[in-house]
Amino acid sequence: MPRIFKSLDELKSLIGQVAGSSDWLVISQDKINRFADLTGDTQWIHTQPERVRRETNFGNSISHGFLTLSMLSEMSRQAVDIRADCKMRINYGLNRVRFVSPIPAGSRIRGHFSPQSVVDNEVIWSVTVELEGSLKPALVAEWITRFY
Repeated sequence: MPRIFKSLDELKSLIGQVAGSSDWLVISQDKINRFADLTGDTQWIHTQPERVRRETNFGNSISHGFLTLSMLSEMSRQAVDIRADCKMRINYGLNRVRFVSPIPAGSRIRGHFSPQSVVDNEVIWSVTVELEGSLKPALVAEWITRFY
């Protein structure tokens, strides 16, 4: 269940702290293949597990970084539910994104969302995508959302 906030002002008391975390999500080979088909990014490190095992140190095919990034929306809905007096939340962009660790097919990830700034209708989130069993995150980002 997401952590519920009745207003954006409630987030201000949590600046620099984790406001919510998503469930664990599996990054299956099927999900990776479907993303490859949709985006046209069919590079073999994503779509050819046998070749990856033979020719790299990854051990298995790996997720696209942009697949992980695209999952922030789902993870944020699982982590925080902001019930401010608004009709919609808009993805306004990113200030910074780093793909820190590869995500092998079959791995589980989850997102942690910390508000960095809450000004008027805009929230800047510090997001860390945790890779189960890894000391390093899969992704870190500064994500901007707006509420209208």
